[in-house]
Amino acid sequence: MPHFILFTLIVVAGTGGELCVSRAMKVVGEAPSLRPAEVAKVILRALRVPWMWLGGGMMAVAFFALLGALSIYDVSFVVPVTALSYVAGAFGGVVFLREHVDFQRWVGVLLVAIGVTLVFLGKN
Repeated sequence: MPHFILFTLIVVAGTGGELCVSRAMKVVGEAPSLRPAEVAKVILRALRVPWMWLGGGMMAVAFFALLGALSIYDVSFVVPVTALSYVAGAFGGVVFLREHVDFQRWVGVLLVAIGVTLVFLGKN
């Protein structure tokens, strides 16, 4: 049961954090150039967007859950199982960010899901 909680936190909080940060950066926009002053302005704008703070907090939770999982399980098990984040990211992008995911990407997501399933079943 602890593995289910840890891996759910890693996938859900990590992917949720990435989606929130992505949403924040879509609000902020990109830097017009890579000059330090322009980059600093973009960073300061990003720090004023609540989605950025929520995303950072969620990613921190995922990071500490990952540390917990790595302290219990082999890295050869943890890293492949956390690849479920790619599956969650595709679904989250469609639902939360209204992105279009083409057929080829869905096939890739399916292959990742099959790979994670094989790794997980090999653990038992």
